[in-house]
Amino acid sequence: MKTPGGPILVLGSGPIRIGQAAEFDYSGSQACRALREMGYHVILLNSNPATIQTDTAMADVVYIRPLEAEVVERILATHRPSGVIATLGGQVALNLCVELQRRGLWERFGVEVLGTSPRSVQRSEGREDFRQAMLGISEPVIESIYVDNVESALQFASVSSFPFIIRPDYTLGGTGGGVAFDPDSLAERVAEGLRLSPVSRVLVERYLQGWREIELEVIRDRAGNRLCVCGMENVDPMGIHTGDSIVVAPVLTLSDGQWQRLRSAAFRIVDELEIMGACNVQFALSPDAGEYAVIEVNPRASRSSALASKATGYPIARVAARIAAGSLLTEMTNPVTGVGSALSEPALDYVVVKFPRWPFEKFPGAENRVGTRMKSTGEVMALGRTFIEALSKAVRSLDLPGGIVDPRMGLATIEDLEEDLSLPTHRRLWSIFELLGRGLPPRDISARSGIHPFFIDQLARIVSVLGELKEREPDETLLRKVKSMGLSDRDIASASGSDWRRIRDARLSLGIERGYREVDGSAGETPAGSGYYYGTCGASDDGIRHDSRETYAVLGSGPIRIGQGVEFDYCCVKAVEALRRMGKKAVMINNNPETVSTDHDMSDSLYFEPLSEEDVLPVLIRENVQGVFASFGGQTSLKAGLALEGEGVRILGSPSGVVRATEDRGHFSGLLERLGILQPLGCSVKSVDEGLEKASMIGYPVMVRPSFVIGGLAMKVVSSPSELVSVLEIALQTDEDQSVLIDRFLPGAEFEVDVLCDGREIVIPGIFEHLDPAGVHSGDSVAIFPDVSLSQARRRKIEDISRKIAVELGVKGLLNIQFVLSGDEFYVIEANPRASRTVPIAVKLSGIPLVEMAVRAALGENLSDMGLKPGLCERIRLFGVKVPVFSTEKLPGVDALPGPAMQSTGEALGVGDTVAVALYEGLRGAGWRVPEKGRLLLSVADRSKLEAPHVAAAFHALGWSVDATSGTADVLRNWGIPCRKVEKGKPLISGIASRQWDLIVNVASGSPEVLRDGYQMRRSAIEASIPCVNDLHVASALAVSISLRIRGSHQ
Repeated sequence: MKTPGGPILVLGSGPIRIGQAAEFDYSGSQACRALREMGYHVILLNSNPATIQTDTAMADVVYIRPLEAEVVERILATHRPSGVIATLGGQVALNLCVELQRRGLWERFGVEVLGTSPRSVQRSEGREDFRQAMLGISEPVIESIYVDNVESALQFASVSSFPFIIRPDYTLGGTGGGVAFDPDSLAERVAEGLRLSPVSRVLVERYLQGWREIELEVIRDRAGNRLCVCGMENVDPMGIHTGDSIVVAPVLTLSDGQWQRLRSAAFRIVDELEIMGACNVQFALSPDAGEYAVIEVNPRASRSSALASKATGYPIARVAARIAAGSLLTEMTNPVTGVGSALSEPALDYVVVKFPRWPFEKFPGAENRVGTRMKSTGEVMALGRTFIEALSKAVRSLDLPGGIVDPRMGLATIEDLEEDLSLPTHRRLWSIFELLGRGLPPRDISARSGIHPFFIDQLARIVSVLGELKEREPDETLLRKVKSMGLSDRDIASASGSDWRRIRDARLSLGIERGYREVDGSAGETPAGSGYYYGTCGASDDGIRHDSRETYAVLGSGPIRIGQGVEFDYCCVKAVEALRRMGKKAVMINNNPETVSTDHDMSDSLYFEPLSEEDVLPVLIRENVQGVFASFGGQTSLKAGLALEGEGVRILGSPSGVVRATEDRGHFSGLLERLGILQPLGCSVKSVDEGLEKASMIGYPVMVRPSFVIGGLAMKVVSSPSELVSVLEIALQTDEDQSVLIDRFLPGAEFEVDVLCDGREIVIPGIFEHLDPAGVHSGDSVAIFPDVSLSQARRRKIEDISRKIAVELGVKGLLNIQFVLSGDEFYVIEANPRASRTVPIAVKLSGIPLVEMAVRAALGENLSDMGLKPGLCERIRLFGVKVPVFSTEKLPGVDALPGPAMQSTGEALGVGDTVAVALYEGLRGAGWRVPEKGRLLLSVADRSKLEAPHVAAAFHALGWSVDATSGTADVLRNWGIPCRKVEKGKPLISGIASRQWDLIVNVASGSPEVLRDGYQMRRSAIEASIPCVNDLHVASALAVSISLRIRGSHQ
């Protein structure tokens, strides 16, 4: 065991991306907590500012810097850690660990790789090494070949048979993988996989169509003690990434003998690979369960580790961290029950369902087929006594229009529905419901979809009971039946043509209410006292321990999605911590298995439930809650708070009056007018015709802003009436009471502030300045903190406007306000009465604990009592630059052109003495690889061509070669800047694909033809992993940063 008190380096996972989301924030945070409890000095490296992991309370030293070998080398030289843990930061940390091992840095600095060794990682992650290891212990593997060129793959295919699945080495979320059904698609998939694999190798493997996937989450220590924490099965067959599959725990479709066979095989595998810590073992299982084959092993905590931890209550990452530090499972107390050792396997007397959350509502043009490449941004988890109940609750947790019942599916043709069976999309579950309702036999659906008959039969039961509801008014017997299946009052009302309030009243009058069961990991045999609950109808309540403290609830943010990411979980965790420090009982309600907020020991009571009024209200009654915080979980919790306040619940910080005054665009416009604050000319509309009439009076271009939406969904800059019609049709369909603000689009620079208010006075930690122009969503803009270009007078103007708005609203908590500086005037474009995505950044850079103080303000404290000086705080000495991170490479058909609707999945933060240093750090942390000297491609819209020479000249002066498309090249040559002209079309796209350029600057035009050319350029850049900048200000800032780096200004 390592000597307690010694320094240990923990490698984080970096920004949130599709394929590597908040589950690694959770596992890394658990590791830091465990190591500090053991007395170690923890040094954390992570470039993600949004997570609780990079909060100063999580580690003794926190580096928000790029996860790169050079950065690690400096940390090793400075702190001389004795050990490093790299198995809890996802694929990013694992790849970095292997790279440092290859460079000899661990050995040079005397650093021990704790937990699973680099050799074991190589044997698990290297496909051919893994294959040979499995053959060595007689574990069946799928027929395959390891290749580093396309020709070898085609040669293998000629002596085998299609289809094949391509699995690149050392990638995350199935990146670069896919299924090939013919030689052309095989060549294409292998070429892509080779390009995206860090080691330029892929495994070409027979695709076992119709086989199923079973996962086992195993923990092993250095003495060879091991246990299976949880077994999980994918409802979807092989060929669909496990991150995009519905997953069930425990395994429901195997006999005990079949299960024990896989469990024993998993133990043999982890022994052979010498795993030390957490490990995920994936098996392929034939349709009759007679054969199995080993698919792969993840020698680290994975997204399945987070799911297994929340499904069982067993803290896998925390135990793995202790194992890495040298502890044995037999020496640790059972972390769930507190009785016996940690070697005891959890037992479940309930069913867990994980359901993916996809971002396709953000990207209507995206390819929505699901397959080997993960596309979901997050997931929800639900617990119930049966699969049907858990599935119903999971669907409700997704926060989608409709629910189990989706009337839109009735419009689909039988051909489209049946195609969804064999070529699945994110709508496949609802397609199956519709096909069952139209009479297609369950056996046929199972055969064509590859989904086990058990699950199709369960779905058929749901369809059957929905049919009963359509035929008659639900009596007591039917109501009890459907509620035990987990259907909501709204589901029942939708199916029966009734009003949901009438259903609720009838149910309550019959005493049909939820009971709550405690998750104990022992199937009720050992009282756990975990305070971790799930609700179920038709069952007795496990009871609740008496607590004399005042009780407050915090509503979480639900699944990670674009526009509502892990930054809101950070705020929820800090709110819970603040309440507990104040001596209050803190209740957490959420449904996301990836996050720290749903770690059951973070709060006094955790309820894993949908964030709907029907599911939350009984929890508040059961816990005798005095007030609810609905302003830390983003738009989801804010809307839930509105519904709960209508039921008499006390909402703290931002009650309904504040929310409606800001979120309803018409109300907010009236408030600004009363206060004499400038705003873009506009008005609120509720129909397409009204919108066309008002837009003609305002004048084009206009900005369309729906009320109560996440991440700017359906927001758009519109330049013509025909475009406005299509945008309004989308914007107005999100809700029957939806209103939309149409205002004049004002060009200019954008700024935003996070305001802390006690109802009378305000505190502003600093001002964020956006590098991207107005019209780009704040979440997608490069942003500098504190601002760099404002005069002191303009800063005071922002402070004065913010004070007027916050005090007029009576906010007691946080308020985010966004401004555009157009000409010499500030215009307010929106305000959000909640924690924003920039709060974690403002906290970490300013040192002001905004969330804790917002909680205290909501409970009645004054800012002066907290020791805060009112107004805009003194400027900090450092600069921070937030750089957005996009996952559009995972979403074919998506254009990465920034606009009013948010597209990024995460962000990195760079910190430095100057903006140039911070920008460089931020770009590297976001994964940008821009050399000091290279080749630049410029393609600029006519409106920006006068500014293009500045950027081209700056890069030319740095020694870069400059190429440009025709019109841009003519302008540059007229200025005397040497450049090579590149014709648009196939030669250009081919050049991008072959990586002829190191950086692309593409400023889009509004014309359809130019937009199409620009899309092809941007999409090709994404697929070739070439950085692409869409604004000349950002490109200019990048040139400055490179220039200063060349001069040696960077540390």
